[in-house]
Amino acid sequence: MKPARGRFPECISHIEKAALPCHTDTASGGAVTALVKPAYLGVPLFRSKLSCLSPDKIMIPKVSIVIPVYNAEPYLRECLESVVHQTLEDIEIVCVDDGSKDRSGAILDEYAARDIRFKVIHKENGGYGKAMNAGMDAATGEYIGIVEPDDYIEPSMYETLYKKASELNLDLIKSGFRRFWHDKNGEIKSECEIPDRTGKLHDVILDLTENLAPYKFPMNTWTGIYKKAYLDRYHIRHHETPGASFQDNGFWLQSFWHARRAVFIPDIFYNYRCDNPNSSVTNPEKVFCMKEEYDWIREFLENDPELRNKFLGIYQLKKFQNYHWTFNRIDLRFKKMFLRVFHTEFKEAYKKGEIDISLFTDGERKNLRRVIRHPRKFYRKALKLPSLKERIFSVRTDGEIKTVRFLGMKFSFRTSK
Repeated sequence: MKPARGRFPECISHIEKAALPCHTDTASGGAVTALVKPAYLGVPLFRSKLSCLSPDKIMIPKVSIVIPVYNAEPYLRECLESVVHQTLEDIEIVCVDDGSKDRSGAILDEYAARDIRFKVIHKENGGYGKAMNAGMDAATGEYIGIVEPDDYIEPSMYETLYKKASELNLDLIKSGFRRFWHDKNGEIKSECEIPDRTGKLHDVILDLTENLAPYKFPMNTWTGIYKKAYLDRYHIRHHETPGASFQDNGFWLQSFWHARRAVFIPDIFYNYRCDNPNSSVTNPEKVFCMKEEYDWIREFLENDPELRNKFLGIYQLKKFQNYHWTFNRIDLRFKKMFLRVFHTEFKEAYKKGEIDISLFTDGERKNLRRVIRHPRKFYRKALKLPSLKERIFSVRTDGEIKTVRFLGMKFSFRTSK
């Protein structure tokens, strides 16, 4: 890394006198702050755009990046390196070690000792929501970004986002992302996702309290930045349930419900790992976590009649999409049990007139009707099981293979050209 510029010795003198609080330990219950002097290992202590100020006048960071960490050792250094080397240098890196049992906490301390932009919080394990809220409460930046510890970001991400957000005085700004995974041969595969596939709503200021189109954009919290004053004004935080169990759904909806100045751009900055075996997304036994999240969101809506009247239809749309995704994700032995809840809740919502069918796509409408009226048919279609008629007699051709079903028996044979 390049050496710090300007009056470097005097800056060090100020910092040593201040004994910067860069490490917080809450494992013993109450928050105990250890005042730690950073080890100067050639990492710039003040970036080029920061003047040498006395400790009581150090500038507010442009962006605070919150990284919730739990047992992320295999991927953590790659993540942190991508954050450290952002072209926007005036950042604060808030890392929350949520009771990791591997070396994640030690790795965070190592980075904090080399770079004063780090703020590390060690706490007992309390789940993703509590870790995120602790990080957001500790953040001091003008805007807040989120990076998951098994992902990594492109160098210009926060410089680009902050420049647009500050110039346009935005509540939030979001960009595209790249999914990546390793195939069976170890080769990296990827696909990119942009906010608006039509491109019509990119690079324009949108009022999300009135314009409902962006509610159909990809649902994630880590591709953008949020004005901290905006989050604090509306008390926008995560649901604090144990484990990493989709608490970002509630945060995503809250952040949209109040935003009057939002921008979406098609740039791809965030790299989202899809093959981490410890991710909650890949855990087939997390059956009712999504239900718990949407129960909490519903309570939030019921406490605010204005929001309820305006966004109840959106709530049911997102709930349906995520229940459907959960049904496809969970293990086979739990599917019927989850489908009973899926059917009961949406049948009740339909009776109460809470579902705005105009918000659903044609495919979603078909699946919604099946869930409400014909859950068994929905189950068979989702698992591609043959119907009763098909079990009596059916013929299917797949390339050169023809499959015949007759009275429950199945025969497959190769056809000649």
